[in-house]
Amino acid sequence: MKLAEIDKGQAFDFGRTSEIYAKYRDIYPECMFQKLADLGLGVQGQKILDLGTGTGVIPRGMYKYGGKWTGTDIAENQIKYAKELSADMDIDYLVSSSEDLDFADGSFDVITAAQCFWYFEPSIIVPKIKKFLHSGGIFLKIYMSYMKEEQITHDSNGLVKKINGNWSGGNPGIKDLTTHYFENPEVDSMIVDLPFTRESWHGRMLSSRGVMAAMNEEQVKQFDYEHKKMLEENYPESFTVKHKIFLTWYKIQK
Repeated sequence: MKLAEIDKGQAFDFGRTSEIYAKYRDIYPECMFQKLADLGLGVQGQKILDLGTGTGVIPRGMYKYGGKWTGTDIAENQIKYAKELSADMDIDYLVSSSEDLDFADGSFDVITAAQCFWYFEPSIIVPKIKKFLHSGGIFLKIYMSYMKEEQITHDSNGLVKKINGNWSGGNPGIKDLTTHYFENPEVDSMIVDLPFTRESWHGRMLSSRGVMAAMNEEQVKQFDYEHKKMLEENYPESFTVKHKIFLTWYKIQK
């Protein structure tokens, strides 16, 4: 994927990160999934479409609440791992760009997009979301970001930008928070302390857009070496990192 407004037009492919992504990016906290269920999203009796599902983190995390999930992603490798991780769950997966999806009118009660809506073409995906949802259905965007106030995020981000100067970090996601393509947005947020080890934080950073998804082989090797060294010299084996989760949802009326 290559978008002029993200990372100075640098190409990125999360499919290159899938093995690491599947192991280290399943980090959404249980309190977020419970919050969605409390809002009546992804629960028993609903059909839910998860756009840009990656390795199926959202459908898998919400599965116990009883909704029927369909996850889609443009990267075949992401869907491969999603299916493996969901082997004992009744979740449907489809390899497709969100813009190429085609479902009947009113096919879903809820549509979700976690960490990905800014990668879509609004002129195409917005009408499709309106079409795929029945009247009164909900479209939900999720954005979770580690907080810049944390020293470890400052150090890790600095190393990514040192090696990949095109990377713009969470800027696309932050911009998306104030961009609304549907009427009457409702919003909520929470701050959580997520537990990491040196290994799991390293894996989380490796699987980011700015590292394995975009760097060449030599750059990835450099990041791998320097980031591990930085963690070993400056951080304990286990620690927590504050993250902020933003939920934005819209009731679609036809």
